[in-house]
Amino acid sequence: MHKPNFKSFVGLTAILAMTACGRMDHLGKAPSFSSNTETPEHVAMLMPGLPLQTQPQRSVDQASLWSGGRQSLLGDRRAVRKGDIMTVVIEIDEKAEISNDTQRSRLGEESMKVPNLLGLPQRLDESLPEGASMAQAVGLGSSSATKGKGSVKRNEKLTLRVAATIVDVLPNGVLAISGTQELRVNFELRELLVTGYVRPEDISRQNEITYDKIASARVSYGGRGQITDVQQPRYGQQILDTVLPF
Repeated sequence: MHKPNFKSFVGLTAILAMTACGRMDHLGKAPSFSSNTETPEHVAMLMPGLPLQTQPQRSVDQASLWSGGRQSLLGDRRAVRKGDIMTVVIEIDEKAEISNDTQRSRLGEESMKVPNLLGLPQRLDESLPEGASMAQAVGLGSSSATKGKGSVKRNEKLTLRVAATIVDVLPNGVLAISGTQELRVNFELRELLVTGYVRPEDISRQNEITYDKIASARVSYGGRGQITDVQQPRYGQQILDTVLPF
C-alpha cells in the first residue's frame, strides 16, 4: 500500500495557507489598511531631490508681495518637484455602441448538354449501364450563404478625485506620479490607485490635472473585504475554469 508523501502533504498545506492568508486579514474583523510608510510617495517626500535654486533669495524678494517665489501671495504653487502633491481628477463618462450586420448569398449553376454530337452520345450509350446516357454530359451546381451579426454596447461612468505625489522627475522634465487612497466602510475596504506621467505645463493653476492628460495612466478602483470575497469564485473553481477544455 502506497504511503502518502510527507513532503507533498506539507507543500499542499503551505499552498492552501498562502491562498487563504489574503482572507485571514479580515476574518471576523474589518480589513486592515495598507501601510503608508516606505511607499514610493513616502520615499519621494523624504528625499525630494536637488533644489531648483542654488542661491538663496534676497530678503527684499521674500518680503515683497509681488515676488515670484512659491511661498508668496501670487507665487506659482503647482507641484513640480519630487515629493510635491497634486490632485488628479478622474471623470469618465463614456458610451460606445457598435452594431454590424453582414449578409452574403451566392448561387451558381452550370449545365452542358450534347444530345447530338456526330452520333457519339448514342454510340457511347450502348457501352454504358442501363439507364445511363451521355445526352446530358455535364451538370454542376453550387450554393453558399453567409450571415453575420455583432453588436457592442458599453457604458462607463466614474467620478473620483485623489491626491497624487510626484515620485520622480525624468530627465526630460516629465513628472512620474503615484497616488493611493483607501476608504473603509464597516467590513469593506475600497482602494483607489493612480500612476502615470504628466507634463508640468498640463497642471492647472489649481494644482489639478485630469486623467486624460496622464500618459501611461493606470487607474485601479476596487476593494477587499467580506463582500468582495463572497462575490469572487473560489480558487478551486478558478483553477478548473482555466484548465478544463470544456
